[in-house]
Amino acid sequence: MPLTSEQKRICGEFEQKYPNCPAISRLLVLRNLRSLKDVRDFFYPVIKQLHDPFLLKDMDKAVARLNHALGAKEKIMIYGDYDVDGTTAVALVYRYLQNFYSNLIYYIPTRQDEGYGISLQSIDYAKSVGVSLIIVLDCGIKAIEEITYAKSLGIDFIVCDHHVPDDVLPPAAAILNPKQPADNYPFKGLSGCGVGFKFMQAFAQSNGTEEIHKLEPLLDLVAVSVIADLVPLIGENRVFTLYGLKYLNAGKNLGLKHVIRNCHLAEREIDISHITFKIAPRLNAPGRMQSGMDTVALLVTKDPVQAEKLAARIEQFNEQRKQLDKQITTEAGEIVAAHRDDLGARKPIVIYDPAWHKGIVGIVAARMAELYLKPAVVLTDDGNGFATGSARSVHNFDVYQAVRSCRHLLKNYGGHTNAVGLTLPIENIDAFRADFTEYVEAHITDEQIVRSVNVDAQVTLAEINTEFLRYLRHFSPYGVDNPKPVFVAHNVKCTDAKLVGKNSQHIRVSITDGTTQAPLHAIAFNLAKRFNEIKDGQPFDICFTIGSAMAHHTDQRNKPPQLLIHDIHTYL
Repeated sequence: MPLTSEQKRICGEFEQKYPNCPAISRLLVLRNLRSLKDVRDFFYPVIKQLHDPFLLKDMDKAVARLNHALGAKEKIMIYGDYDVDGTTAVALVYRYLQNFYSNLIYYIPTRQDEGYGISLQSIDYAKSVGVSLIIVLDCGIKAIEEITYAKSLGIDFIVCDHHVPDDVLPPAAAILNPKQPADNYPFKGLSGCGVGFKFMQAFAQSNGTEEIHKLEPLLDLVAVSVIADLVPLIGENRVFTLYGLKYLNAGKNLGLKHVIRNCHLAEREIDISHITFKIAPRLNAPGRMQSGMDTVALLVTKDPVQAEKLAARIEQFNEQRKQLDKQITTEAGEIVAAHRDDLGARKPIVIYDPAWHKGIVGIVAARMAELYLKPAVVLTDDGNGFATGSARSVHNFDVYQAVRSCRHLLKNYGGHTNAVGLTLPIENIDAFRADFTEYVEAHITDEQIVRSVNVDAQVTLAEINTEFLRYLRHFSPYGVDNPKPVFVAHNVKCTDAKLVGKNSQHIRVSITDGTTQAPLHAIAFNLAKRFNEIKDGQPFDICFTIGSAMAHHTDQRNKPPQLLIHDIHTYL
């Protein structure tokens, strides 16, 4: 990607600071850093970089209503969505308030009976047990009917959400959402749990307590939410994640400690990949299969026996989830394959099967979008005459706006740029498919439906030295809007190569480009078909990321780097 004239100017300033690592300066510019102060903040995130929580619109109202509830000894319900973001948010707020107040309960709606968001059933329950204030997390921004009903019963709501709001907001006592109109909060990318953290931070400040003393250790929950919910891993989320990983590895949360053990990671340093592929799916499983209440119970318990039992129960849910995931993914793939001739290059996938499990269709939609490089909507029967499901997107395509364009056919919808939940009358599915397809075909670009790798910088192999790797480590943790840097090296030659893997599908190779005394080691996953092209010593180009040297483990820092080759270009 060519730099603009302004980016070149800034890159020149950075090169004065990092004269031996021009690729590092380019990476910093591509991450929209504009000054050496920005670089310091990026390289060394600290708690003091967090914004004043009272910059969030309605924060003063939210804190005042919570303080009033505590002073009047009101019963408070902490309510959240059944996914990882919602359950970690509920656990964080519940655990923090427990330090000061005991008249609290928590509630997670069931996906099967109540569906997404605030249910009328939950409000009736809250009324029956004497709740007069509900703090709702990771949902609620569109719950106009439900919050109006609660208000008629004398129940107030404080909404802590991060989903895109509609033009009309619910009649809550306070709404905390950086995406709501006229909200000038500097960082818009908070997770639902992140909004809950900011609320507790403001509550602590308002009461003159040391704002981080009991709150900072709960950042392990925020880190898990940030990674699981795929919100931007920049700004405050970067601070949350780095500190959260520290507390996660310290084993501060008993429930998470047991989940980590069940993932066979007890002796490992937990990183983002472990959360993404091991921990988050397990925390999500109860909400998908039965009830997210089990996840919250695990995250708030201080009883080792209960933690062990809950973690074992969640492990069972996760096994059930994996079996259903495999089955439904296969069935969905068969449907798509049967209609491949009808799927033009720009047409999205919209499929429906009344027998599919509601808790699994979101995973399947993500798999379909990834496999076919198309926005995908996967729907099933909710048992009440409606189709319900999830939409997932491809790179940089706003699937939220695509779904929103069909709102006249929907009962409700909500979500983000990359993921949307929706419910509609079953008889509207065909009309939805037609309108959704029309919008996607008109707005998606060729670049968004082609599998590609965006290269950040060109390097020689000699540039991948100790100094370069030291700076590069500071770019992690990686995630949305802060991807792992991708490099290209030209005219490299193979000095040794062999096929590896169960089916010999990978290439383990040593390479040089004439700039280094010793070759660097690399592995090219699933590129065995290129083996004969590179093993004869002819020059070729590689697109790669850097592996082991990027780890934060102390014992990894002195290991030579391993290049992870994503693509090979030969001159044959």
